[in-house]
Amino acid sequence: MSWFFLIIAGVFEIVGVTGMQVMVKGQKLKGFLIILIGFIISFTFLSLAMETVPLGVAYAVWTGIGTVGSAIIGMLYYGESKDKLRIFFIILVVVAVIGLRLVS
Repeated sequence: MSWFFLIIAGVFEIVGVTGMQVMVKGQKLKGFLIILIGFIISFTFLSLAMETVPLGVAYAVWTGIGTVGSAIIGMLYYGESKDKLRIFFIILVVVAVIGLRLVS
């Protein structure tokens, strides 16, 4: 169940980061609420996951999910670069997260 909680935490980290982009686009209150809700849920589930998943692994997986998810959201919805090299490095992050899961 802890790994499920960790995935939920990572998804809501993406929500929180997306709220930052909403704020930058001029919707301050809406963006702030998205950030607040996203990170409260994210940190709640991260803390639940860390009851059994080691700190270093939990944090690395959580940030990996957030990093990859935010990069993909940026490419799909905010016109960020879809350069092949960028996609390659995103894939490396995914491989590293899977590797951490396999050795934990």
